[in-house]
Amino acid sequence: MASQQTNSGNPRVDIEYRRKKSAEEMRHQIISFALMIFLTLVAFVAVGYEGFSSWFIVPFILLLGCVQVVFQLYYFMHMSHKGHEAPALFLYSGLLVGLITILAFVTIVWI
Repeated sequence: MASQQTNSGNPRVDIEYRRKKSAEEMRHQIISFALMIFLTLVAFVAVGYEGFSSWFIVPFILLLGCVQVVFQLYYFMHMSHKGHEAPALFLYSGLLVGLITILAFVTIVWI
């Protein structure tokens, strides 16, 4: 893998590169923010609509919540950038432990 060189020795080129990257990142954040607002509105509509049963609404809202968590992690907390491997490892390890704990408690209650 070739690494991108951010310091070319020419200050004008470096500033233009940073502006381009910042504009691209801001565009991604605005798009993900708009999608999260849309998903929140969809969740409110699903709850407010009387045609849906609670057996549909609860998993649907949980799914929308999981999608929003992914948007939060990858766009607002910058987990998609290089150099965030260690925090991602701890985060996903905690998620795995939490899911195993929930699975264990659910199976204990069902038995």
